[in-house]
Amino acid sequence: MRDNQVSEVLSVDQAGVALPSSDQHSASANPDAASDAITKPKPGRVPGNKAVWFAIYTEMTEFGVMFLIYFIAKVHSQEMFDQGPQQLNTLAGTLNTLAMLSSSFCVARAMVAIRRDAVRDSIRWLWGTIGCVLFYLVVKIWEYLLNAEQGFSVYTNLFFTVYYYLTFNHFIHVIWGGGAILWVIIRLHYGAYSAKDHEGMEAVACYWHMIDLVWIVIFPLVYVLR
Repeated sequence: MRDNQVSEVLSVDQAGVALPSSDQHSASANPDAASDAITKPKPGRVPGNKAVWFAIYTEMTEFGVMFLIYFIAKVHSQEMFDQGPQQLNTLAGTLNTLAMLSSSFCVARAMVAIRRDAVRDSIRWLWGTIGCVLFYLVVKIWEYLLNAEQGFSVYTNLFFTVYYYLTFNHFIHVIWGGGAILWVIIRLHYGAYSAKDHEGMEAVACYWHMIDLVWIVIFPLVYVLR
């Protein structure tokens, strides 16, 4: 028993130099494991802060009202809303869905990296998010141009009025969220966030996931359901 305790604490070589124990060696060889243990979120803790959750609830209420308007309009103009998705570019909607899902994945990986204090990795993942944002915006503008070429506008009928109101509102939110991600990248460059202090970055991540979630609802409603 005593010999086991001694071997766990120290290993001494023939010259009498104290060597780290096997547990200490494994911890030093894998610093991420030690860092993860320090920065794990506390059980039951809500990520972000009260301000960002107030903003999220406000935005979700706004989009919730829009979705309610969509369903009411569809009930009163069912044939128009059945034909509407067939007139849209489904490829554009699908590409934007992939862009939003990929952007949320990059944000999640950035949060994992910062909790390990891997600032550079976190920055790289956030630049991946910015790439997805730019791709989304380009595809959405291309889609609007295609609609204009076919003569579709916000005044075409009730379906296109609701379609433009929903998608353009989300388009603006993507721009806002992208700007917030850029701000986080700048602050990371200047050392504002670390494994022990990243609440601001966490708040922006929560807001971005809300933007992604809204699109996941918009896509089937506008492009798929017929």
